[in-house]
Amino acid sequence: MKFWMCFILMLMVVSPALSQDAGDDENQPVNGWNNTGTFQFLFNQSAFNNNWTGGGTSSVAGNLNANIELNYTENRARWENSLIVEYGLTKQDEDRFTRKTNDRIEFNSVYGYEVNEGDDSAYYSFFVNAMSQATKGYTYKKDSLGIVQRKERTNFFSPGYIQAGPGYLYKKGDFFTLNLAPSTARLIMVDDQFTSAPDYVDESYFGVAAGQERRYELGASLNATYNFTIVENITIGNKLSLYSNYLKSPGNVDINYLAHIKMKVNDFVSAKFIFQAIYDDNAVGAFQIREVSGLGLSYTL
Repeated sequence: MKFWMCFILMLMVVSPALSQDAGDDENQPVNGWNNTGTFQFLFNQSAFNNNWTGGGTSSVAGNLNANIELNYTENRARWENSLIVEYGLTKQDEDRFTRKTNDRIEFNSVYGYEVNEGDDSAYYSFFVNAMSQATKGYTYKKDSLGIVQRKERTNFFSPGYIQAGPGYLYKKGDFFTLNLAPSTARLIMVDDQFTSAPDYVDESYFGVAAGQERRYELGASLNATYNFTIVENITIGNKLSLYSNYLKSPGNVDINYLAHIKMKVNDFVSAKFIFQAIYDDNAVGAFQIREVSGLGLSYTL
């Protein structure tokens, strides 16, 4: 069942891209550096006074997004790097804690060398991916008095993921990429304060054994992106990552799917909607779903 869910998600990303007319390709890559950066701040706020009969809780929320790309091209070689930072907080009047709505740090680096000279669609590749978060994450529950308490669950590089491996990269202009790496090493790092805690049993903390700080895996990975424009100033980006660990339960494929819709109002104002679905049975034996939307300020380098 998990395999077919992965397969269907992959088709949703790959099929439209393969059917795209080749004439839609962007300009051919030019030797040298091509650097871009996008920064966005989204703000949400709601307020209710005591006379509002429909009920409601006043709240304020903000999300900061940054995406920086540093790409280099020289003859048959391409080196593409990206840094993604997302962070969001929300505070409700009746909640004693400010809570995170988003916390993501991700670095990607892919080196590709053309399989055939002059063919800029197929490359031998090597990729590196690193993911973590910036600040502490908590779980929340009420105590015997009905007061909400929180407990630290995660922290910076706890967990932290690093993946790397050789593979094959296929590109279709700048709107579609697919990188398949059949021999991918993955390292999961955690703080042993969590794996040594009495309420975490063996391999219950992101797959890392009790008292340990890391876990090594070897498997296959697939990473695909597909970006397209619906109408002028409205774009949709899709990113799908799959990973299967050869060493244990290879049928339990880890899934990370991210979709974002960007709506540009002008050079400085834009709206954004983010949807993310993650399946990783080392973390939670079910899909994790995240949605973020808002109107805010944006700036592009």
